[in-house]
Amino acid sequence: MADPSISDPLSPLGRGQGEGSQGEGSQGEGPRGEGPRGEGPRREGPRREGPPRRARALRHVTLVVGLVITLALLVTAAVSVVYTPHDPLEMSIATRLQGPSAAHLLGTDQFGRDLLSRIMQGAITSILVGVIAVGIGMAVGGVFGIVSGYFGGWLDEGFMRLVDAIQGFPAILSALLLTAVFKPTLTISMVAIGIAFLPVFARLTRASFLEFRDRDFVVAARALGAGDRALIGRHILPNTLPPLIVQATISFPVAILAEAGLSYLGLGTQPPNPSWGLMLKEAQGFLGLNPWYAIFPGGAIALTVLGLNLLGDGLRDVLDPKTASS
Repeated sequence: MADPSISDPLSPLGRGQGEGSQGEGSQGEGPRGEGPRGEGPRREGPRREGPPRRARALRHVTLVVGLVITLALLVTAAVSVVYTPHDPLEMSIATRLQGPSAAHLLGTDQFGRDLLSRIMQGAITSILVGVIAVGIGMAVGGVFGIVSGYFGGWLDEGFMRLVDAIQGFPAILSALLLTAVFKPTLTISMVAIGIAFLPVFARLTRASFLEFRDRDFVVAARALGAGDRALIGRHILPNTLPPLIVQATISFPVAILAEAGLSYLGLGTQPPNPSWGLMLKEAQGFLGLNPWYAIFPGGAIALTVLGLNLLGDGLRDVLDPKTASS
């Protein structure tokens, strides 16, 4: 007759006893993360983490190049407030349509005005249009997105249908509608461009609020008695700012191009005020006499748009949590 103290190794009881006896008598490694028994926890090397955000930003060539071009634009606009080589509105028929020279580094236009001075002044117009137009789109669209994404229901449906209706009117058509009531000015063009930006900011904010409003930290704050204002302003809105900042940076060059196009059509900046788009329109009839008249303002537009697009792409890569650890 078999000894009852000897268990079948294939039975659950036998396997448990076998494992237990092996664990008691073994001098191998302990639980996971520990060294051999009696030697304490195993020391692991330092955990590899992604580089700090500032270091990643400095190594990001696209971001650095875009930042340098954007800073050059800002410096040019700031300097033109207090200094320009010549008066941008001063006319001189004797020096009209001249090429680059020592007296006029970028030449003159059909009225003898210095192109460098007018391009420097036009940088102020471009920055002003970008800031105000993007600010209008972000502020109004952000409010639409917050209300739609947080409260939902009929408010979400109503605001989104309004956004769909606004999206059907591009910036040029909005400018035409506004100039039919008011005279064409720079202010009208900025409002029209800002209205055109409203849908993208509204949809982006709404998507972010739909994502964060049911997160655990928001649910916990609501359970602790936080009201709607605290939940929106303190817990949800700060998490939606990075994509909004990136979108604003990407929309900035679009606003500059839109203003240049509206000024070219006569719906934006009005003469004699300098604007890069208006300068292109005026240079159209003098390309055979002085091609530099169109090259320099066109190059200013292209360089500015390139720099801002590079800056937006770089910020998107740096602020994107998916690439934060790469």
